[in-house]
Order: sequence, then structure tokens, then C-alpha cells
Amino acid sequence: MTRFQPAARLEGELRPPADKSISHRAAILGAMASAPVAVRNYLVAADTTSSLNAVRALGATVTGADGELQIAGVGPRGALAPDGPIDVGNAGTLMRLLPGWLAAQEGRAFLLDGDESIRRRPVDRIAIPLTAMGAAIEARDERLPPFTVTGARLRGITYELPVASAQIKSAVALAALNADGPTTIVEPAPSRDHTERMLAAAGVAVRRDGAAVTIEPADDLALDAIAVPGDPSSAAFAIAAALIVPGSRVTIRGTSMNWTRTGFVRIAQRMGGRIDGALEHDPGQAIPHADPVGDLEVAASELHGTVVEPEEVPLAIDELPLVALLGCFAEGETVVRGAQELRVKESDRIATVVDGLRALGADIEATDDGFAVRGSGGLRGGAIASHGDHRLAMLGAVAGLASREGVEVAGMDAAAVSYPSFEADVGALVK
Repeated sequence: MTRFQPAARLEGELRPPADKSISHRAAILGAMASAPVAVRNYLVAADTTSSLNAVRALGATVTGADGELQIAGVGPRGALAPDGPIDVGNAGTLMRLLPGWLAAQEGRAFLLDGDESIRRRPVDRIAIPLTAMGAAIEARDERLPPFTVTGARLRGITYELPVASAQIKSAVALAALNADGPTTIVEPAPSRDHTERMLAAAGVAVRRDGAAVTIEPADDLALDAIAVPGDPSSAAFAIAAALIVPGSRVTIRGTSMNWTRTGFVRIAQRMGGRIDGALEHDPGQAIPHADPVGDLEVAASELHGTVVEPEEVPLAIDELPLVALLGCFAEGETVVRGAQELRVKESDRIATVVDGLRALGADIEATDDGFAVRGSGGLRGGAIASHGDHRLAMLGAVAGLASREGVEVAGMDAAAVSYPSFEADVGALVK
């Protein structure tokens, strides 16, 4: 158990770790390229180490240390079939993106497996479009890991996503690079656009027309270097703490301002949060080649409840537990709708967040697709279990800083999946 005592205030600057989503993609795209790719500020964490180990198993060479890497890839169709399974660890993004590349490796089969949590996370949503493109995917119970991807000659398709998901979209986009014609992906709502930006930067023809993204085949990726910005999902924990610990004032340095990653900031601002910074606006049909990077100034605030509608969920999916926490300190009711995807994350995040915060004194209840929180002026404190979920562990820590009696977190080591220096970084802000 790790105990987090109430903080008098938070003050200072924090530079969040490198973006996890972009780091995963940098490893995969670097391995898919024929020429070496320099990756700057790659996230050093358990999840992203799984991506490096996976591309090594497929034949890529990775050199360097401390986030400054050189990846010598094997080309779009040169992945080697390893002797044993590819271990994705706890990395759901890796598990769902990598098959997009492997689907085009004609005549080669790849077995993907991971930890206990991964084995509960479905892969049928990527299996359906990749099978339609020509690949073969065999999964346990037809939807769960471990699963085997057998590569084939792929055909371009038009695919309507059943849910707004950057992971499904990205798997199809990576497969599209090796298809026999253009592939169009239609989104029901916007989701993270890192893959489109990175492909466009690599010289791939990527077009957006309303809700549809079309990707042309590419013989290779023209990548020299990838610079990974700070992770707004990791920064969100310090942002939430600064908003609810009285007297706090914190500066977040060097984080991505990508509009598809700052949904939590917009929700918090709507709740009355004092957060200043040059957030990116929706670029419309344009596809930028990189994330804008900037700073955020955050100060303790008097919050009021809000309703998070389904169309907002994909752009704040990882930070919705923090919306629940803010709701505990806000006046009125905070409701999140359309977030059923939380039930298939590292844990059932609806159940674990609701049970965990209720144990700390929150007035909160689960719904089929989200939760409702009635602000009670704060949290008493107590104990919370991470259930092996890195975001739930960090949620408990932030709750402890803002609580009246402190919080003990069981399984705090889970934070290392995405933010190994979390305790030290946040501890340096406590005054």
C-alpha cells in the first residue's frame, strides 16, 4: 500500500512523460520503414517497451537509450515470423495496431499474446475489417487473445467503424498501406488522429472528407525522424490535482495540444476549471503532420457539474475517471454518457472507478454506459485498489492529495505502465 496524504497546495512546473500513443506508433512505423528512423523522446515505460520488444521480434533493430532511439526497420512487407508468440504485455494499443501491419505479410503467421488483463480485451473489432481486407485472424472464443494473424495479399475496402476508436482506425490504416487500392475509413465521431498525421508526414497520401479518411497504398514510408511530445493523458492527473487542491497553481510544460487529445481539458474548463493555454482547434479537412506542443497554466478552481455527451467520449476516453473525481468536488451533478468502452480497458473502469471513489466517500453510481456523480464538497479518504490499472492507481493518488484524511493505494506500481516517474513528479509539486 502506498499512502498519499492531503496536500496543503500544489505549486511549480511539471513536464509530463512522452506521449504513449505516439510512442507506440513511432515504434511500429519505424519498423515498417526501409530506412533508419530516429525517434526523439520515446516514452520509457512498460507498455512502450513492449512495442520495442515486439518490433525486435519481427526483425527490426532498435538502438539507443533514455528515449533517444534509432530504429532500423524491415520495410512494409518484410516482417519476420518469430519462433514464439509476440508478447504485447499490458499494451492494448500495441495489440490492436500491430495486426494492421502483420495482416499484409503474405504466407506468414504471427501469434500475439499478453498478460492476464490483455487476455480479457476483445480483438474482434480489428478482426472484422482485417478479415474483410483478406487476412485471416483466429482468436480464442472468436474474440479474445491469444490470437493468430495470418498475412495475405490485401484489398482496399470502405469500412464504417462501429464505434469511434483510434485503435481500430489505425489498424485498418496500417493495413491500407499494403492494400491493392485505396481504403476509406468512416468514423461515427472523431477519435485520436495521430496515425493519420504520422502517415501524412511519412509521405502517404491521406485525405479527409467529412467523417471519412482515405489512405492510398504506399511502397515505403519516407520517415527521417519522429519527435514525441508530452502526453496530455499523463498531464491530466497533475491538472486535476491542481484544480481540486485549494491554493494550487501548476504549469504543465511541453504537452501535446492536439485537439483530439485535449477533450479532458475542454470538459474541465466547462466545469469552471482555470486552465489557460493555446489549445489546437479542429483543423477540419486538413491533416497536420505533427502535434502542436505548448504549455498549460492551471489554478485551483470552484467547479460545477456538467454532462459529458457520447460524442465527447472518444476525445477524453482515458481521462474520464478524472472527470468523475472532479465531479466529487464540483457543485451539482456530473454525468458521463456513452462511455461503455471503459468496460473493456485494463479493468472495467466504470465499475472500478465507481466502487473506488465510493469507498473514499463519493456519492457516485454506475450506469450501463457511464456514471453519475453528485458533488459532496470533496472526499473523506480511505483505501483504493488499482486492479492492475495504471490510470486507477494514479486516480487514487490524486484523490489522496485532495482528500481530508488521505488515501492508501494498493498496487501503485501499476502506474509504471505509462508514467514510471509519477510519484516523484507529483511529489515535487506538493508544498
